[in-house]
Amino acid sequence: MAVTEIKQYFRPANPAEVVELLGRYGAAARILGGGTFLHGVAARGLGLHLDALIDLQGAGLSYVRQEQDALVMGAATTMATLAAANPLQTAPFAGIADSLRYPPAQIRNLATVGGCLAAASPLFDLPVALLALDASVHVLGPRGKRAIPLHEFFLDYFESALQPDEFLTEVRIPRLPPKSASAFLKMETNANDLAVLNVAVRLTLVDPGTCREARVVLGGGVGKTPVRALSSEKVLAGKQITAGLVAEAAEKVTSDVHPVSDHRASAKYRSALAKVLVRRALGQALERLGIERGPAQEKR
Repeated sequence: MAVTEIKQYFRPANPAEVVELLGRYGAAARILGGGTFLHGVAARGLGLHLDALIDLQGAGLSYVRQEQDALVMGAATTMATLAAANPLQTAPFAGIADSLRYPPAQIRNLATVGGCLAAASPLFDLPVALLALDASVHVLGPRGKRAIPLHEFFLDYFESALQPDEFLTEVRIPRLPPKSASAFLKMETNANDLAVLNVAVRLTLVDPGTCREARVVLGGGVGKTPVRALSSEKVLAGKQITAGLVAEAAEKVTSDVHPVSDHRASAKYRSALAKVLVRRALGQALERLGIERGPAQEKR
């Protein structure tokens, strides 16, 4: 990062000091989580002529805790810390753990939960996994705290609902019902590249193997923001889970996405890949609930 383009560096000791600094510098300041996104911005010669860089690492926002009604993650929690948290070893949150296996160790050790979301990139992995779990972000500014459902947080390419004088403090995932499981899959060109396409799903079942609720979310060149595939979810909700139903839900996914052609893949390839990854991710979530996928079972 070209630090010579940044006039002042701050390491506030608590969230209140962050608010004060944002109020003082406004749009001329940037929040620093782990720095991986800002490094990428600087490497492209974009947007780092700043009056202030505000480092969150000393603000007490690095934690993962299970509360009675939610799993809560501080904004400055690194991907490595999050991946090691006990709740992620369980079926409901396994989709998050899946998404954190893809980045190289250098990224996992630096990149933070808050930075990954505040960047508002439709190509990142963790936001897709969190959307499938109905997460919300909590932000703080001079007007106080507010909670924003994650599906309302992303507005456009690299644009979020954050105001210039606000910053993201934590992410909350509501407690999921019993018999819930999630999964995440990604196609990438190499470990240092962004997604060609990524998929996260969450299923909640009721006995005997009926889908009570489903979430299917896609990212990576299928829209300006991560996209929730409502057509696929509608196929699954309230139905007895079978291999045929899973295949039908996967076929429906193209009704909700608008793939692009770029240097990573064509739109046609992304459409075909979306069906495959959704089918496999649903199968993986079902396996975590102890249900075999039947004749459609395939190796990942």
